[in-house]
Amino acid sequence: MTETVKQARKDYVQALSRGLDVLRAFTADAPKMTLTEVAERTGLTRAAARRFLLTLVEDGYAGTNGKLFWLTPRVLELGFAYLSTLSFWDQAQTELTEVVRQIGESCSASVLDGDEIVYVSRVAANRIMTVGLHVGSRLPALFSSMGRVMLADLPQADLDRRLGKGPFPRLTDNTITDPADLRALLKTVAQQGYAITDQELEIGLLSIAVPLRNRAGRVVAAINVSSHASRRTPEELKTTVLPVLQSAADRIGLVP
Repeated sequence: MTETVKQARKDYVQALSRGLDVLRAFTADAPKMTLTEVAERTGLTRAAARRFLLTLVEDGYAGTNGKLFWLTPRVLELGFAYLSTLSFWDQAQTELTEVVRQIGESCSASVLDGDEIVYVSRVAANRIMTVGLHVGSRLPALFSSMGRVMLADLPQADLDRRLGKGPFPRLTDNTITDPADLRALLKTVAQQGYAITDQELEIGLLSIAVPLRNRAGRVVAAINVSSHASRRTPEELKTTVLPVLQSAADRIGLVP
């Protein structure tokens, strides 16, 4: 065991990790839970789950009626603390709003987190999509347009590791799952500077994305426009939406 690994284990605070597990246990499907349900979801004993829950209640991050527990709005402080560190976030919000005004379609920004993208900004058009996306939503990076423009800029070793996890599940009949095909596609994305997904995540859902780069030229985030196949074609996204999206990316500027 290396000294780095030994030190990492020494510095690891298991109690903090388990407390975060309790926070993550609450979802849209389980917004309110009993002590037993939280313990089952987290793998904690009832006694441990109770201590963590009551601590969250005491600190204002959770509420309870004596039987059920739920998160409070104060939890949002944790997420927005991260957003406040994104130097491009305020400008991105402005530019995403302008894209929606011009195009009439939803526009979003995301960053890469492991094998998923995480939405950090979103301006929705007044249209109804089956996919309910919002700040904090996660999607598989390999099958999303924003994910692909970020993956395409990764070092080869990192990309090889990710593609080595295939074959991947087919989400729709259009989903590209073969690692060799994905590798070739990402190479094309890197060369052309944008990515289009055609109903790979969900039937009817089209998306086009462009990268946001830092001053060193590396891709650190992405913005996209999503539409429905009944309104636009992939070619229309390329000819009419792409120039608007690229202009927005230019105005957001280089991310430090």
